[in-house]
Amino acid sequence: MRGFGVQELLACYARGVFPMAESRSDSRVYLLEPDERGVIPLDGFHIPKSLRKTVRRDAFALTVNRCFETVVRSCAAPAPGREDSWINDQILTLYLDMHAAGHAHSIEAWKDGKLAGGLYGVSLGGAFFGESMFSRETDASKVALVSLVARLNAGGYALLDTQFNTEHLKRFGAQTISQHLYRERLDQAVELNADFFALPEGVAGDQLLQSITQTS
Repeated sequence: MRGFGVQELLACYARGVFPMAESRSDSRVYLLEPDERGVIPLDGFHIPKSLRKTVRRDAFALTVNRCFETVVRSCAAPAPGREDSWINDQILTLYLDMHAAGHAHSIEAWKDGKLAGGLYGVSLGGAFFGESMFSRETDASKVALVSLVARLNAGGYALLDTQFNTEHLKRFGAQTISQHLYRERLDQAVELNADFFALPEGVAGDQLLQSITQTS
């Protein structure tokens, strides 16, 4: 996408449009605006009981923006049930540029000093657009999601966009809404002055769970 960079991509997000590729090997990038959108209400985030136990025992160390490129590449890598990816080289480059400009962030989950899972997405005003996640250890990406929601609540965000809804995301309270309703919420959210770094990086365990309870 020659001539398409950070500002153009931010403008797309601001109007409810996001990029995807057909496959990892396809060099083309498409801009999508689905009729329905997946969102996780930040005041209605559900943490399954078994996951609460995992968070409570500090099974993973959590960091922010420590290895953004590795997280994106891990999300694009083949995995059981996800042999292909919508993240091609062009999209990787776009999000590396977004990260360098301070608009894209990653959350990493570590176990025994090794990257066990994580997620990344785009921040714009008080909206966060979750792009993708990956796990190498059971529950690693789920704990990263818990950390993300706590961070968004602490920072004054109003919208967590998951693009599409899935059975996996429904376990956390994800909802499907119309594109019209999504645009209304998006327009309000992007006007906010939210802070992705309001929550200290080291928050974990019971403190992480409490931070969600206190702000949701």
